[in-house]
Amino acid sequence: MERLEEAARLIGLEDDVLAVLSRPKRVLEVSVPVRRDDGHVDVFVGWRIHHDTARGPAKGGLRFHPALTKEDVAALAIAMTWKCAIVDLPFGGGKGGVRCNPSTLSTAELERVTRRYTWEILPMLGPDRDVPAPDVNTDERVMAWLMDTVAMARGEAAPGVVTGKPLEVGGVQGHHGATAEGVTIMVREAFAKLGLPVAGARVALQGFGKVGGPLAYLLSSLGVRIVAVGDLMGAVTNSAGLDVAALATHVRANGTVAGFALGDPLPSEELFAVPCEAFVPAALAGAIGADQARALTAQVIVEGANGPTTVEADEILAEKGTLVVPDILANAGGVTASYFEWVQAREGYPWDPAVTAERLRDRMQAAFNAVWDRSEGLGVDLRRGAHCVALDRVAAAIRFRGIFP
Repeated sequence: MERLEEAARLIGLEDDVLAVLSRPKRVLEVSVPVRRDDGHVDVFVGWRIHHDTARGPAKGGLRFHPALTKEDVAALAIAMTWKCAIVDLPFGGGKGGVRCNPSTLSTAELERVTRRYTWEILPMLGPDRDVPAPDVNTDERVMAWLMDTVAMARGEAAPGVVTGKPLEVGGVQGHHGATAEGVTIMVREAFAKLGLPVAGARVALQGFGKVGGPLAYLLSSLGVRIVAVGDLMGAVTNSAGLDVAALATHVRANGTVAGFALGDPLPSEELFAVPCEAFVPAALAGAIGADQARALTAQVIVEGANGPTTVEADEILAEKGTLVVPDILANAGGVTASYFEWVQAREGYPWDPAVTAERLRDRMQAAFNAVWDRSEGLGVDLRRGAHCVALDRVAAAIRFRGIFP
């Protein structure tokens, strides 16, 4: 809400439109009773929230997390409104999730959670209503269960109701690594604007999962040195550059980067102080607070995660002159690939992977340039510029559509 109100002041947004965007369009809270493998029933709580759908159907991920709250889901939904607008997709913003711990669920229990949650939010779902995608602790398998539940309930094929599906049921090649590909493009664009060479540059990563893992490989293929990687269990560093392939093998075997033999152990809190040209937070929200912002040495921060930088940290980074490519721009590669999958499902014809990659690159570069130009025009940082670009596009849709009745 602080970001929205600030952007509204910068672009002179009328109060009526601000009032519309200050509340979610619809909020659904559901009970998710699930029979466990031992026969007893646990009741979880879930949400699906649409923030705004003026530009198209709601688009946003589905996450399973033990600490998830309605406020988390609402904040993520509004961020999706801006993210879709920045890359100029015909989508609005939505988000959903279930408060549960997937690590304590068997595969059968996870399927039952997914299917019952889907059943409860069924009225909100559809290719022209709301199109979920994978997020924290959900994957293509969960998306296939969700799609199948909708198909069974409605007695029809439903390939366009969800994205991030397996290839075998209508997914697209490249979706899994699209967020990382988008972050890579942002690193290259930011370095170009600052006149920094990509080859030989040092990058530190927080997170080595869905985004951080593919990102480390993509950056290293450009000649970047991945000098440090951290996760919840610890961190490792090597000033000459970590062996990304060997690190990935270690993580698959051990579930963490900690203990990697080809790197020096590093306390997690010291990850932020590792000398580097770019730092990429690719874990959960709020990772960069005031203390971390003061410790960072990077000239560029590219936010691979959603909401990784606190408001206090943002102010400190601005004072230091650090260039921050904000999350709603930096990690929009994933939703852009989701849009391509949605289009292909509606067409019933898959694109060539090279076409998908080219169109992803074009969209991300166009979005970066639009944000950069708007930021320079207003004399503000990229985060404020990004919100202004997005808010302009969403507000225009609201004005043209008007208020019903």
